[in-house]
Amino acid sequence: MRLLKRGDKAEPVAVRARRVRRLHKRIAQAVCVAVVLGAAGGSAWYLRMSGKGPAALAEIEARIATAGVELNLTVQSVEVEGRDRADRQAILNAVGVARGTPILGIDLDGAQARLETVPWIHTAAVERLLPDTIYVRLVEHRPLAVWQHRGKFDLIDQDGAIIPNARVEEFPALLQVVGDEAPRATADLLALIASEPDLASHVSAAVRVGGRRWNLALDNGVEVDLPETAADAAWHRLATLDRTDRVLERDIKAVDLRLPDRLVLRLPPDTAKTIINPKKNRPTSPNT
Repeated sequence: MRLLKRGDKAEPVAVRARRVRRLHKRIAQAVCVAVVLGAAGGSAWYLRMSGKGPAALAEIEARIATAGVELNLTVQSVEVEGRDRADRQAILNAVGVARGTPILGIDLDGAQARLETVPWIHTAAVERLLPDTIYVRLVEHRPLAVWQHRGKFDLIDQDGAIIPNARVEEFPALLQVVGDEAPRATADLLALIASEPDLASHVSAAVRVGGRRWNLALDNGVEVDLPETAADAAWHRLATLDRTDRVLERDIKAVDLRLPDRLVLRLPPDTAKTIINPKKNRPTSPNT
């Protein structure tokens, strides 16, 4: 019902009649769609149960598509949700429809399979929104880190999978990980690193050692050796010591956190020699 504003004139009888006819047409179309889809489901079930083969099923699907055209069930638009980096035209090509394509004749599974081969698309779902719309829902790869392996660099996603055709140079801020077993463990590592934001901003690379633990490279040249177990506790311990004693600002080469009850600092060779032989650089007394 439409509320009339003051001064509005009542809708002419002819206009109301056209609106009523359109409403009846839509109702009749909905009923026909339900009948067609019901017949499609029943026919497909019967053919599968009877084992009459794909040729007979294809014939039924063609008849259903033709019936849909007679009911004006044709594609007029394609709606896409979740697209960020994937190419728009590549998506439309993968869906494989044009305006006027019989909507009931579209192979949704085939469209989904083609979409999931498009660069940057991780998963896809394709649906019919009757009477005239194809709806595509995408989940794209989320760049997680740069994986260095076998002399090359690849972008990996949230599952540790390589993102095909991605340009690594477009993501200079991502962590670089090294090692054959690195990709599948990277998501957990990033969560660990992020738990101490002050340290996280200084981590530039990570090496997976023996498929069991990580060595981290900091932007000041210091290496941090994390333990195989309780790496989170070790990381928090290092952050606390750096806040209180500025450990990472000292003249050190590496911090070894693999022992649960102590922290081991590895010094540069020149610094170590000075500590081992403190007399070496001591000024000589004139009375000596």
